Amino acid sequence: MQALLEQFQVRIYLITLSIAVVMGLSMPVNLMDALPIALGILMYGMFVQIPFLKFLDILKAPRFLCTILLSNFVIIPLVLSVVFPYFPHHPAIQFGILLVLLTPCIDYVVVFTTLGKGDGKLMLAATPILLILQILLLPIYIYLFLGQSFVAALSIQPFVESFFVLMLLPCVAAVLVQSTQKHRWSQITQSISNALPVPLMALVLFIIVSSNITVVVSDLTLLQQLIPIYIGFMVIMFLINLMLGRSFKLPSNELRTVIYSAGTRNSLAVLPFALALPSQWVLIAITAIVTQTLVELVGELIYVRITPKIHG
Repeated sequence: MQALLEQFQVRIYLITLSIAVVMGLSMPVNLMDALPIALGILMYGMFVQIPFLKFLDILKAPRFLCTILLSNFVIIPLVLSVVFPYFPHHPAIQFGILLVLLTPCIDYVVVFTTLGKGDGKLMLAATPILLILQILLLPIYIYLFLGQSFVAALSIQPFVESFFVLMLLPCVAAVLVQSTQKHRWSQITQSISNALPVPLMALVLFIIVSSNITVVVSDLTLLQQLIPIYIGFMVIMFLINLMLGRSFKLPSNELRTVIYSAGTRNSLAVLPFALALPSQWVLIAITAIVTQTLVELVGELIYVRITPKIHG
């Protein structure tokens, strides 16, 4: 079941998004109250597939590890610092853009990497360290980009609550399931959990898009500002990481993997932080995040066509 869902996940997302747009425009509904529950279960489903107990396996590929960390946590922030002055001048929009573009993907990037002839297993092995580093570094990046006045204007309590309920608890539950894999009940739980991410991601996308599409399309100016930023990001990251991977003399499959890690962002996994914003900013930040997801899905389909032809 898991393999079948992952094989058709892009189609599932596109069909879900199409239905959500049609329903949201024809009979507007507000399902946002269900989002935290769906998102919490989704986060667990994503975390349970991350090999936390094999954290050190990635050290067996030191050049790849250095390249992927340099790209995600040094080069990308530097590139964003150059283009940041051209972002829309609204703190919620800037926060939403930074939230997604500063955090590398930890879930469906593995599937797209495999489809693009990269090393899916190596990408999976890198996910624990990518997750830990982005959680540690994201507050620092936000402070450096948006300044003390923005951070001071935020209430810390909603962020702490979102982190514990929607990130830490699902993460701990996932680690507990992984650490008891010798028990039959744990194996059954793991098997069921592995099938959760695709349908739950589709559900989260449906909730967000169907509930907010009328507001989004009413502000086409915002979309016109966001879409070029996200397209430009994927193009620039492709070119930079192609050169970076070759400069590190990575094998072809590892080079392709670096390209996918840099070009694929952690959009839905950072939604808990957007939900913790002041109420008047939440919808704007969510629009910035969901727009990135839509652009990225199309971009990944293009990546998958190009990357198999790339060699180190």
